[in-house]
Amino acid sequence: MTDLLQITGLDVEFPTRRGTISAAQNVHLTVKPGEVVGLVGESGAGKSTIGNAIIGLLESPGRVSAGSILFEGDDLCLKDETAMRAIRGNRIGMIFQDPQTSLNPLMTVGAQLVETIEKTEAARGKAAEARAIELLEQVGITEAKARLRAYPHQFSGGMRQRVVIALALAGDPDLIIADEPTTALDVSIQAQILDLIKRLCRERDLGVIIVTHDIGVIANVADRVVVMYRGEVVETGDVAQILGSPRHEYTQSLIAAVPRADCKLERFSSVDYIEGGTKPFKRIDVQTHWLGKAQSHARGETAIEADHLNLSFVLQKAVLPRNRKMIKAVDDVSFKVTQGQTFGLVGESGSGKSTVARIITGLYPPDAGVVRVLGQDVSSNPKSSEARKARRAVQMIFQDPYSSLNARMKVMDIVAEPIRFYRLTSSEGETRKIVGDLLDHVGLGAQVATRYPHEFSGGQRQRISIARALASRPRILICDEPTSALDVSVQATILNLLKDLQQELGLTMLFISHDLPVIRQMCDQIAVMRNGQLCEVAEAEALFNAPKHDYSRHLLDLMPRMDLLESASE
Repeated sequence: MTDLLQITGLDVEFPTRRGTISAAQNVHLTVKPGEVVGLVGESGAGKSTIGNAIIGLLESPGRVSAGSILFEGDDLCLKDETAMRAIRGNRIGMIFQDPQTSLNPLMTVGAQLVETIEKTEAARGKAAEARAIELLEQVGITEAKARLRAYPHQFSGGMRQRVVIALALAGDPDLIIADEPTTALDVSIQAQILDLIKRLCRERDLGVIIVTHDIGVIANVADRVVVMYRGEVVETGDVAQILGSPRHEYTQSLIAAVPRADCKLERFSSVDYIEGGTKPFKRIDVQTHWLGKAQSHARGETAIEADHLNLSFVLQKAVLPRNRKMIKAVDDVSFKVTQGQTFGLVGESGSGKSTVARIITGLYPPDAGVVRVLGQDVSSNPKSSEARKARRAVQMIFQDPYSSLNARMKVMDIVAEPIRFYRLTSSEGETRKIVGDLLDHVGLGAQVATRYPHEFSGGQRQRISIARALASRPRILICDEPTSALDVSVQATILNLLKDLQQELGLTMLFISHDLPVIRQMCDQIAVMRNGQLCEVAEAEALFNAPKHDYSRHLLDLMPRMDLLESASE
């Protein structure tokens, strides 16, 4: 079969004042019609650079310095911007990583689809609107005609991703480049999106390049895999061969870092050379160290107790209560977390996991129910001195390490802020010493205190977030999807760090995630949520080995499988 896309000896470079940065070197890649090719590697490997080079969207001053990109026999490297505009959308479609930022929030979904259809000259006017409805139906959006009038914020994350896929299909392309199409989607929506991509590839005979760091996605959707590291292709082959018998050391370590879903391990395997400059975990003497002095290693006592929590949000305001539209985000939720334990909350997007966490931290007041932290009621009278003192024992690590840090503050001030707020030290000199020690403790080193967040990778920023959370000497950490936006090896490093901190400091953790393998490896006990309610609470191993609720079994069945690893190696 003739290749739809053939990349040969491709070099991409970015000239800067300090010299030329080589983003891709001597890359070879082919895609056939009806084939899904997975382009896998860590952040900075050059995956998205290759995708952007194909469609001519390299950020200035990036340029293709060598090689060729043959698409249906034409060398795209020789075409000017006018010619590339005719190719984008019509012959090559692009699915971007974040559907929220890919869609215009000020335009209805229908207007954006119609605009794209008309620009690709597929249809105009009423015909374009009919085509838009057809595309929404093809990607599995119900009541498509009514949905045309909706805005992006009125769609869930999975539905927005379906709209982005519909936009990519609007010009009836022959090749689609999907850049991290399932990042941050829960297991159910991820399965739907992957099934959709496979179906469209088969029905339309499309060539598809999936750019991802998620090995589970590759195992479930790709026909062939191209592994990249630091701008170079280090291994290429069929998915069964790459995942079952990887030849390159980097590929082997990358696959080893994927959290196991079939059994629980003591630690995560990590790719040691990914986070250059990151130091190993620095162990402390909890009897004498500043962090350790405030900790209690008591086990068996209750750290968090949620007692019949309820919270509703207003969807439509009205003077008369009967005309208001409400959604029950948390519906009679009760559970207990024992000190020193890691308690997992798992469920699909919109199940109420993060809302429960925000109620516990005091960010949302419950409509009904009680929250007790270390035995103290912190919800009935949240402004009391006792409640404030108890809440100081709780700190939160947020999902996105990019937006959770103030870009205008240096690392020193970011980490020192809780220390200064709670007046935990008697002098600024002592504060600076403690911040340096905290940065050492999370493996960054005290010397980074003078730098700004933009100077760090995603994994390093999350380490800064952890250092900030530790600065108030908490006894409870609430981790809200702390690794969902991170590469698999960086994820392993961060999760190992959290395990080390828990062991050293006797921390209690409430761990929220839609990643079931991560939940299994991290948690002692797990609660499954759906539509604001608890479906099941069980010990971690009991839940994975013998789930009692139908919904729990449904979620476990949707987990990306790495069965190819075992079958290919036998």
